[in-house]
Amino acid sequence: MTGVQRMFVAPDPGRVRLRVSTRAVLGVALAVAAAELAGLSLIASITGGLAALLALFTLGDPTVRRQAVTTALLPAVGFPVLALATTLHELPLLRAAAWLSVVFCAAYARRWGPRGQALGIFAFMMFFVTQFLHAGPAQLPELYGAVALALTASSAVRFGLWCIERRTPPPAAPAPLAGRGLARPTTRLAFQATFACGVAIAAGLLISPDRWYWAVGTAWWIFVNTASRGETLVRGFRRVVGTVTGIAAGLLIAIPVAGMPAPTAVLVAVCVFGIFYTATPSYSWMMFFVTVMAGLLYGMLGVLHPGLLLLRFEETAVGALGAALGVALILPVTTHAATDAWIRRALHCVHGCTTAAALRLAGNEKADPAPLAAELELLLGRVRLTLAPLVHPLSPLRARKARARRVIALLDDCAREVRGLAAVAADPDASHDARLAAACRRVDAAVHALVQPATRQAEAPVDSLPAPQHHRGAEAALTHLQGLERALVELDAPLRTSPRAALVPA
Repeated sequence: MTGVQRMFVAPDPGRVRLRVSTRAVLGVALAVAAAELAGLSLIASITGGLAALLALFTLGDPTVRRQAVTTALLPAVGFPVLALATTLHELPLLRAAAWLSVVFCAAYARRWGPRGQALGIFAFMMFFVTQFLHAGPAQLPELYGAVALALTASSAVRFGLWCIERRTPPPAAPAPLAGRGLARPTTRLAFQATFACGVAIAAGLLISPDRWYWAVGTAWWIFVNTASRGETLVRGFRRVVGTVTGIAAGLLIAIPVAGMPAPTAVLVAVCVFGIFYTATPSYSWMMFFVTVMAGLLYGMLGVLHPGLLLLRFEETAVGALGAALGVALILPVTTHAATDAWIRRALHCVHGCTTAAALRLAGNEKADPAPLAAELELLLGRVRLTLAPLVHPLSPLRARKARARRVIALLDDCAREVRGLAAVAADPDASHDARLAAACRRVDAAVHALVQPATRQAEAPVDSLPAPQHHRGAEAALTHLQGLERALVELDAPLRTSPRAALVPA
């Protein structure tokens, strides 16, 4: 199956990705239309379109109300950065120092969760867009106007015309891994990203005094949603792949329509859709659409030519190199350490979900395993992300690759059994079977053998409730518990032996 085929058959429960991508096209189109109707310049319209895209793309708050608050806060970080960037545009040394300060603060802000991440990304990109458009202080008022119009337009679509989250609220993202001082992941990330962007500025300027900012943008975005050395390297590789394929497409698509408003607008809309639709399943495809869109925008600005696309590749390559140096030299975290921490989190969640399901089946209506089952899916997403370097086709570590694949398969088995158990527990006709208590204790013991559970829920209520010995709901729950116990027992070998040792087939 090719990459394109995988993209179109990638799971999309409830067609959420399809709806979010379509909504993004509407929001960005409305923002650009508002700027054009207001008589703003092309530079301001592009800035507004980017602001709308970011407002629709970066918000990860779990509730609509929190998303609205974060959106309202975007100008508070974006406007000062726009003023700083335009004022220092002709002062290279001060400009570089200011941007590195923004990078550090934006990366460090991720310690405050989805809101901190969204505000940090918005601040960084407001600095980036001034470099991309070569905006000066004289254009600042209309840039402010364009951003304000864009956020208003995108909010009207997101919170009024098409509020997808009101029907299907997204589960809260897993909290970052714990740590103190320089061991705190967000603190480490801030130093790594700042160093990487510093290298990118220096190398980017050597390649091109005019388009150096692409290297900084590459280094920055590689660090978004990564936590280990391996994750960052794989993300950098995927970014370069997406950029190369996007440049090839740009030669065939962007150059022929350069300067033609109608076809450019249609193709940019396709790229916006592609960015949102492919962001979750494939970073390389997302970067493909970003690169094509950048080529189309250069065409609108009247500066597009084949040499510029080649320069885009060179700047991307040095940006990825800066990111690689950052994670290798500044407070590095190994893939094994990051993976182990996320697997522990996932196993704690399995334990909690099992206990909640048992209590629910025992008659405790307040116990609900469904939220924990949803949290487990997100945690497994983080595990897959950290294991991506080991299962990558180019990874030469065969033993570790086989081990990582086995861990992913067994954790997927755990997730499947937990989902089934939560579904059984939600059945109002299901009731407790005395055998469930013993099965839950075995699952608890299997988790305890792998990692010490963070919280040990009392099991006494399960044993103390009188209940029939056999029930169809209990039979189904037992099947899921037995499957869960089997997967947990099989996880012992890949998790507790040396990462470099050959894995004996089960």
